[in-house]
Amino acid sequence: MTLQRPAMLNCLRPVLILLSFALATLPARAFETAATAAWVYDMTTGTVLMDKNADQPLPPASMSKLMTINMLFEALKDGRVSMDTTFAVSDRAVQMTRDGGSTMMLQHDDRPTVEELIHGMIINSGNDACVVVAEGLAGTEDAFADLMTQRGPAIGLTASNFANASGWPDPNHRMSMRDLGILGKRLIEEFPEYYPIFSQTEYSYKGRSPDNRFNRNPLLDLGIGADGLKTGHTSEAGYGLVGSAKQGNRRIIFAITGLSTDAARAEEAERIVGWAFRQFSEKTVAKAGVRVAEAEVHLGAAETVGLVPAEDVRLLVPALVQGSVTAEVVYNGPLLAPVAKDSPVAELIIHAPDLPDRRVPLVAEADVGTAGFLKRVTTAGRVLYNEYLGSPAS
Repeated sequence: MTLQRPAMLNCLRPVLILLSFALATLPARAFETAATAAWVYDMTTGTVLMDKNADQPLPPASMSKLMTINMLFEALKDGRVSMDTTFAVSDRAVQMTRDGGSTMMLQHDDRPTVEELIHGMIINSGNDACVVVAEGLAGTEDAFADLMTQRGPAIGLTASNFANASGWPDPNHRMSMRDLGILGKRLIEEFPEYYPIFSQTEYSYKGRSPDNRFNRNPLLDLGIGADGLKTGHTSEAGYGLVGSAKQGNRRIIFAITGLSTDAARAEEAERIVGWAFRQFSEKTVAKAGVRVAEAEVHLGAAETVGLVPAEDVRLLVPALVQGSVTAEVVYNGPLLAPVAKDSPVAELIIHAPDLPDRRVPLVAEADVGTAGFLKRVTTAGRVLYNEYLGSPAS
């Protein structure tokens, strides 16, 4: 005899709970950025701290070199090239130097290594280096741009289209600030062996380009934990920066664009870093293995099972905030026995003032076996009676 859960019981069950801890009594200071578009993200807790036009496709200028760098890092990781691999320098690459813009001053007879080109792209922001990489990996820059556009969605980019490898102005070359931030996050997490290059402040290929040897990132020498990633500027895009900084156990990443001068970019970037670290604090709002709610179990040896987070839930909240953090537990239930311990069965949705909701999976606290035959029959009979005949009079 097989007894199944009736459809009437299979519904979303919200359970309101309260997560409280000591908080101050003043509201957090709102941040109004001068950037036309911005995205600020706390990597430690996965919290979006600011979103201003963050999904709008915009001209990214040299910030889009991060995608070219990503493609080269991927080629290194899967063994298609090594740091010692050399690439040829084409007429197109040399022409990029003649056309103006940032360069590592490559010449026709040069055979730069991958390691040298990485430094040239990151520190010198070399347009010529990007062309050499594109042609070395894909044959032509156009083919490489197509590969970047195709690769984008697979790594989380949703509003990016590439027309070249360097960020040279083109109406079809667009990225959003969120995409740039996600790309920067990827470079930090997936390529830790190469990421320190972003914090190097000076590089000159064969002693050339003395005026272009310095890293343009204005935050690197300020002692605020900044260690990357990439600036950008064209007349159309304005001044922008994809930046990251680490203080203590926290790391933030941000992308801004549309500033009017390099000084304004430097000031705004420093303000954002200060705000992100000083106006938010990290709190533990739920402990791993500690029950936050219970879920009903249908046809189980027990009628309920505890719901617990598998890991400590650390939440970023405004340092000066009014009221408590609230949350609700949602699950599709009652759960149908058997239920395995540590299986994901519910979701904790946390609401914090002035921040997006945080969603955390909850797992079953213990195993719940199937009920014995008598209990199954009794339960099924009660459910059928209530469904078709109505509840008995009291």
